[in-house]
Amino acid sequence: MRWLRSWADAAFFIAALGVSSLANAAPVSGQGTWEAELQSRDLDGNLATAEAYYDTALGITWLADVNYAAGRMDWYEANTWVGTLSFNGIGGWRLPTWTDMGAYDCNHSFSGTDCGYNVDLASGEMAHVFYATLGNLAYYDTSGTGAQPGWGLTNTGPFANIQVSHGYWTSVTFPGNVYSAIYFNFDVGEQYVAAKTALGDVADQYVWPVHSGDVGVPAIPEPGTVWLCGAGLAVVIGAARRRKVG
Repeated sequence: MRWLRSWADAAFFIAALGVSSLANAAPVSGQGTWEAELQSRDLDGNLATAEAYYDTALGITWLADVNYAAGRMDWYEANTWVGTLSFNGIGGWRLPTWTDMGAYDCNHSFSGTDCGYNVDLASGEMAHVFYATLGNLAYYDTSGTGAQPGWGLTNTGPFANIQVSHGYWTSVTFPGNVYSAIYFNFDVGEQYVAAKTALGDVADQYVWPVHSGDVGVPAIPEPGTVWLCGAGLAVVIGAARRRKVG
């Protein structure tokens, strides 16, 4: 779990346990860039299903099931698990990355840094997915005021089972402390640091496997194509009904 920096933070997270943004999560057409940038990939030989999505903006392939690991792990367990993962014979999976953007260690702020909210999109693959690909909003706006309207995981795109009770590990050790690592939280849109391991499961986070490059083969129509086809079909049906009425 992240380090709480004030009583206000603590009170917010207690409240968030009862009202999760996951309750409103769904694919939202027109929000973010996911319909144009995510290409469906088949990994199991059944072209009717997509087990992964190639991210053309980042040049990586995400597993479609964001909770494929079925639970949380400490950072060491997460690295071992993802490093040995074989999806229908496809190996080479890893944890998402984080990039120190040049300021002191993990520079936590409300805008444009490598940690905190509304971060520099170049600082993390998961941050890019949350903010740009899916078009979601952080709990805090860029001035530090929360809760901003529409915050949270309101759009999941084509991904399934994105968890918000804890964050998701990156592969990167916190520069200021070798016993901690960077994670991303899909509930409040925060990129921060947590202990790699602790007594019990306090430090445990979720694991979203990603693969460098494009793996698998094209599966079902791309997300944008599905929405366009649906819209086109609605127009055709509407026109047919009008002709029948006339």
